[in-house]
Amino acid sequence: KTETLEVLAEGVYALTSEGDPNVGAIEGEDFLVCFEARATPAAARNWLVRLREHTDKPVRYLVLSHYHAVRVLGAAAFDAEIVVSHETTRQLIEERGQEDWESELGRMPRLFEEPDTVAGLTWPTLTFTESLRIDLGGERGALELHYCGRGHTAGDLVAWLPERRILFAGDLVEAEAALYTGDAFHSEWSTGTLDRVAGFEAEALVGGRGPVVQGRSACRAAIEQTRGFLSILQREVSTVRDRGGGLDEAFAAAHEALEPHYGNWPIFEHCLPFDVARLWDELDGIDWPRVWTAQRDREVWQQLQG
Repeated sequence: KTETLEVLAEGVYALTSEGDPNVGAIEGEDFLVCFEARATPAAARNWLVRLREHTDKPVRYLVLSHYHAVRVLGAAAFDAEIVVSHETTRQLIEERGQEDWESELGRMPRLFEEPDTVAGLTWPTLTFTESLRIDLGGERGALELHYCGRGHTAGDLVAWLPERRILFAGDLVEAEAALYTGDAFHSEWSTGTLDRVAGFEAEALVGGRGPVVQGRSACRAAIEQTRGFLSILQREVSTVRDRGGGLDEAFAAAHEALEPHYGNWPIFEHCLPFDVARLWDELDGIDWPRVWTAQRDREVWQQLQG
């Protein structure tokens, strides 16, 4: 996929990849903060080569928005002094990091360039629960990390540059890309969590996938697009469940309702079976997402695809 590096402001960078996971970086006075790590050190090094065309500052902080393997396992390439995540993300890595690694490698091998370069699970060295401020030095202001509530996972964070009104939203927001909700909290994500994300009133937004969004109205539209996907998914699956239908019927109904708008966007067909399976569990009262394994991936996919 074609990768595009954009300079969003002086010392603020985003690399988008036509629907593959996005990454970013923010310059401090004499250091870098990198946002997201990619799936392998080999893949991360490709990003760093592009970044080094603009700055040779060392990476002091590597910020992980959440625990999924495609976002964290490339961490070793950054040689960061400090690896930051939400406290719950650390707990999720401990609880299910190995299983998630094996599952995602099986689902998305294309993203795992040179998988043998991954030495092991990525562990944060600094965690927080509500917010964390990183002073960028000089006249650069600060980078703020915030927890907005349970959403894509139980531990997603966003990175906010208040002086420049730029938001790195991780997978809480996708711009022109469908959602993976296999570890999500659908009701909370689609209401309070996205309300808090919208409350930043960003003027530039880097979502987990898709293009960088510019302009306050476009940023809000990207948030509402994400909310819309979640709302339709919840409506269709709940309707089938309430009338006594089965999981396969719920998948068919969700697909029919979502496909006209989202069907041609990245990861739609790939992720929808996992989205429906997790939401069905949630409606059954299973608050904490079940661990995905390679075997469970195949079982759910086969059940819903027929």
